[in-house]
Amino acid sequence: MKNKIIFVVLSLVAIVVVGILLQGHSSNNIPVPDNNTASPKNATYTVDGQAVTLVDGQASVPAAPGSASNITTQYVGDEVSHDFDGDGRMDTAFILTQNTGGSGTFYYVVAALNTANGYVGSDAVLLGDRIAPQTLEMSQNPSTPDVLVVNYSDRKPQESFVVAPSVAKTIWLKLDTKTMQFGEVAQGFEGEANPSKMSLGMKTWSWVQTIYSNDTKVTPKTNKFTLTFKANKTFSATTDCNGVGGEYIVSDEKISFTNMLSTLMYCKGSQEQDFTKMLSEAQSYMFTAKGELVFMLKYDSGSVIFK
Repeated sequence: MKNKIIFVVLSLVAIVVVGILLQGHSSNNIPVPDNNTASPKNATYTVDGQAVTLVDGQASVPAAPGSASNITTQYVGDEVSHDFDGDGRMDTAFILTQNTGGSGTFYYVVAALNTANGYVGSDAVLLGDRIAPQTLEMSQNPSTPDVLVVNYSDRKPQESFVVAPSVAKTIWLKLDTKTMQFGEVAQGFEGEANPSKMSLGMKTWSWVQTIYSNDTKVTPKTNKFTLTFKANKTFSATTDCNGVGGEYIVSDEKISFTNMLSTLMYCKGSQEQDFTKMLSEAQSYMFTAKGELVFMLKYDSGSVIFK
């Protein structure tokens, strides 16, 4: 009898110990939410009436049931951070593309609100097919604090897609954070520049930055980089080392810099070579509502911004 009691007690102790161990093991393996997935690149947007969920900035679905072609949607970049809904969290706007299986690549602007439950995506605004996006930025005019300014280049009506985009366009957008839809804002607010009244020779331009198509950005280390256009089709430029001069040719929105010469002083760490290379690769130009002069580089490789 005594042995049976001891056996029962030991069995109960063993059960309790095993239960504690199993409970500890289970608690150590409870899945922990991965906060790294909280990103505008992992959110759902509405593109042409269809919900598109990005995963790491991409989405791909069959163009039709049984189709070998896919509709591919992809995050491009040009991110802008702004608190669109005023909740203290920084939201995001950016450009994405969609290829529906044909030759077209359609560019859109979207936004994502950073909420307590994750990112909530907006309806997409179509910019065009195979355009050349330039800058995406918030308006600096105090009277339009929540307006998103989109600058890009498109083609002339009926112009072939083999022709590089050269027509400068600007669209101003404001997000309705209740409907998650963008509305277009009329341009021309006081304090903003009017691109149609701007000209190359209106001022001496200062280099602000260069943005390449691979998202690389180059900014001047000093404020010595300037560019001045003269009425006789010559230009002069200052750099962090030498003076530069030459001629420029303009036809519609096309531009090229030729016969460039500079003084021959050597300056260690100078950005002069990068600067003159950018000028030599300029292909077309546009003005923006922020009063900027933007050069589009050859082969859609990037853009140079002056102000």
